[in-house]
Amino acid sequence: MANVLVCDDERSIRELLDIALRKEGHKVEIVNSGELAVKKIESARYDVIVTDIKMPGMNGIDVLKHAHRVSPQSAVVLITAVGDFDSAVQAVKSGAFDYIQKTPNGLVDEVRVSIGRAAEVLELKRQNQAFRRDAASRNSLDNIIGCSAAINQLKETIRTVASTGSTILVHGESGTGKELVARAVHTCSQRDGQPFVSVNCGAFPETLLESELFGYVKGAFTGANQNKQGLFEVADAGTIFLDEIGEMSLAMQVKLLRVLQERAIRPVGGTSEIPVDVRVIAATNRDLHHMVEEKTFREDLYYRISVIPIEVPPLRARQEDIPLLANTFLKRYAPAAGKNIVRISPDSLEALSQYDWPGNVRQLENAIERAVAMESTDVLNVGVPEERSKARTVADNGAPPSVDSISVPTDGLDMEAYVADMERAILVSALQQCGGVQTRAAELLKISYRSFRHLAKKYNI
Repeated sequence: MANVLVCDDERSIRELLDIALRKEGHKVEIVNSGELAVKKIESARYDVIVTDIKMPGMNGIDVLKHAHRVSPQSAVVLITAVGDFDSAVQAVKSGAFDYIQKTPNGLVDEVRVSIGRAAEVLELKRQNQAFRRDAASRNSLDNIIGCSAAINQLKETIRTVASTGSTILVHGESGTGKELVARAVHTCSQRDGQPFVSVNCGAFPETLLESELFGYVKGAFTGANQNKQGLFEVADAGTIFLDEIGEMSLAMQVKLLRVLQERAIRPVGGTSEIPVDVRVIAATNRDLHHMVEEKTFREDLYYRISVIPIEVPPLRARQEDIPLLANTFLKRYAPAAGKNIVRISPDSLEALSQYDWPGNVRQLENAIERAVAMESTDVLNVGVPEERSKARTVADNGAPPSVDSISVPTDGLDMEAYVADMERAILVSALQQCGGVQTRAAELLKISYRSFRHLAKKYNI
């Protein structure tokens, strides 16, 4: 099924194509002039635009050129009653998908075939776009590394729920691998081979998140110079992974709920809806049930996304997997660093296994990558982070100490400055632990990426 706009100044042609294409299952809109076609193109998105060349006022070539500027993903099919070779040449040079002559008996069939081919090409382009986004990081069940009881149970749960089409809520601490779980569900499902699109809801302001998810039409806002597909449309027939869904604003939650209920999206600034067939997998490290009680997360959306909940265990709950994970990361980073490191020292493995890893698998991976970069022998020695204790300082650069070790001097202190120093030190420590990656540091501190950026700018980090 394609979303088709038909433009022709002849009423009989418009109505003939309207009836025939609707019978094929296409969604069709008709207009009688190039000027009206341009207005439609600017307010909605069309897969295929069928337009007559010879029309009073704005002709079909003008419509074609405007469509290429505003809606470059649309295929334009030009039709004409005149067997004009020059018109055909001009149509091809202008980038028309097809050129069809109005013959008494063959017009409808030729337009049908042309739209079918255009829809296939557009679908391939959409899939290729999604595959390119996903090619570097596609994962299957085998990429969830571990042999512990907790991981085996997790894999069994994934196998069980993958075959359903239900919405899934993946819950777990930062760094546990929630996206790996989502990708495994997708790969084990019947949607494997279709797009998997991942979006971090905490990384976008509300207005930008809406346009990223649902797309927009030309003129929807300043800078919207052409129509743009949203990620829901890119993920059509596949899976969309909404990470950090707890960071989504209440206003945005309402819009997402409507999409889940109606299975259709409306681009920002658009006037028509676009049906989508997408499986939604959401993830969070926050307590959404508690957020519902605090009225910061909609109860109806909570029940809509948590049809099937999946809990990802923290690394401290599966310590027997740590040596396997550590060696996997060693094999990944040693060749990339051009180093011939053959194993991890027994003392290091023992220390790694005994540490509780508050940053979970991501923190372990960072520790191995850092150790590989510093190692000069063929045996990797890994230093685990200093054990956390109540009396430990946040950082080693003169940062304020932990809460239990604070005492107010007899001559008083500047509380505002003191708290600011502590806040800055926490941000710096998180960044150091996460290799300077702000999104990871925000997850480690259990704050949104927007909040982290604001604080980093505030303290000139």
